[in-house]
Amino acid sequence: MVRAIYSDGSSEDVTRWTRFGSSEELVAGVNEDGMATVTGHGEAAVIANFGTKVATLTITSPFDNAIEAATFSKAQRNNFIDDLILKKLELLHLPPSGSCTDEEFVRRAYLDTCGILPPVDEAMAFLADTDPKKRAQLIEQLLERPEFVDYWSYRWSDLFLVSSRKLPQPGMWAFYRKIRQSVADNQPWDAFARDVLTASGSTLANGGGNYFVLHKDVSELAEATSVTFLGMSVGCAKCHNHPLEKWTQDEYWSFANLFSRVGLKNGDRSGEVLVQSRLDGEALHLRKGIAMQPMPLDGKPLPLDSTVDRRGYFVEWLTAPDNPYFARAIVNRLWKNFLGRGLVEAEDDLRVSNPASNSELLEALAVDFIKYRYDLKHLMRLILNSAAYQRSSKPLAANAADDRFYSRYLVRRLPGEVILDAYSDVTGVPTLFNQLKSAAGDAATPIPTYPTGTRAMQLPDSLVLSNFLEAFGRAERVQTCACERTADASVSQALHLNNGQTLNDKLRDKNSLVGKAIAVGQNDAAIIDRVFLVALTRKPTVEERKKFLDILAEAAKDGPQSRREAVEDFVWAILTGREFLFNH
Repeated sequence: MVRAIYSDGSSEDVTRWTRFGSSEELVAGVNEDGMATVTGHGEAAVIANFGTKVATLTITSPFDNAIEAATFSKAQRNNFIDDLILKKLELLHLPPSGSCTDEEFVRRAYLDTCGILPPVDEAMAFLADTDPKKRAQLIEQLLERPEFVDYWSYRWSDLFLVSSRKLPQPGMWAFYRKIRQSVADNQPWDAFARDVLTASGSTLANGGGNYFVLHKDVSELAEATSVTFLGMSVGCAKCHNHPLEKWTQDEYWSFANLFSRVGLKNGDRSGEVLVQSRLDGEALHLRKGIAMQPMPLDGKPLPLDSTVDRRGYFVEWLTAPDNPYFARAIVNRLWKNFLGRGLVEAEDDLRVSNPASNSELLEALAVDFIKYRYDLKHLMRLILNSAAYQRSSKPLAANAADDRFYSRYLVRRLPGEVILDAYSDVTGVPTLFNQLKSAAGDAATPIPTYPTGTRAMQLPDSLVLSNFLEAFGRAERVQTCACERTADASVSQALHLNNGQTLNDKLRDKNSLVGKAIAVGQNDAAIIDRVFLVALTRKPTVEERKKFLDILAEAAKDGPQSRREAVEDFVWAILTGREFLFNH
């Protein structure tokens, strides 16, 4: 039964006028009368919509596993993340997998934190180290590497749509440099948000001001800001009350009116725009044709005649410790990066009707993030040191069906940029980035901007031409949505790996590591061991070594060229295999 309580204190059974739904039909379904039926194992939220109000009820259906209590009491716990995950796993009767090996951890940590394969000498030193605290020490080292700045500058450039598609080249570079400096300085997330959202003056001197050049329309600016900093979309409320959430059309236009007084005009320099806060200007309600009082979502309204800077008013609300959305949004994004799946999935779809897989953990992480003054590295450090992050990806019979409660590390495909850079590292042949697509995508022009050796993760502009990155899901940076980047497999990817020039040309290059290894007379066993160490951060098994030794020895019978081609095929097999393309 659904009961509505009105402002005058009266209540009424409104079940017959309520719309019901389920977040996980395979766990629990619900009919139009609100009768829920358990259909599987896990958790599902039954969602009730009445008018503009939304309420949820979580149904927990434990898995059919007989697990001893000691399984959870004796499980490794490195911080409060593990306490809350194990609490959920115990409730669901899901045993945790054991810890990953050191070989798995070092590769995983380098890729997830810096977007690079661990250099062989560093990996070998880590594996030889007997200090029980070596994983925590490695995490600290990774957080200070220059590649860390490359990786997270790229990630935030995706989020903020840094591209010359809508920005002039000088503005694009200024915005990228602002983001990069923020990452290098470990600027607190609230301070970074404040810098961007209150930016004024020249967009070349103050790169964050390009955010307003990208989003000139008031509605677009409001919606982009909601997704970027609050992790939620309010776009459906622009024309009518949100059909699935609590946001009304009035609330949408009150929110949009916070951004109606941003003024833009061209500066004196090429690509320069001047950003300023105006004293007038309103965003008119689409249906009513009037200006609504400027008001943050679930915040207090600002009088229409107030002279308070509306952007500043919004930022004060946004970064306030009691804001229910700001910290959760960035926590969920970082969690997705390291654990492969957001506590709320999709990562930018935080809403009442899409509850977290572990709401208590999301809340605890947000509270801790605020406590430590929005320190992104502190949050990363916390996640990386958890036993949950360091868990093996190998499933147990009893947790093989789990894809969201973190009983094991979730295997996922690496980003295309990471794969491409790794191909360059393993083959010793850098990728050339020397053409820029037009904003319309119908032409490409040579560019001298990126010198040989520039990595994909160092590119500021999504219009730099790369057929490989396009095939492997690079974000176009057109819309503020995590859906722009895809990790789905496709036929074009398979064709690119098999017949495309990117990897094949690197292997055949006369200066490749394959060519150099053969030129200096390395034997087959040394080549095989080296490739495994560079690409997979492990030595081949006895069976793997014998298999490839036999193949290379057989090819050598037909001469040096045949042997070289066999070595190239061996490296190609490693670089296109599951263990390389996926992070374990």
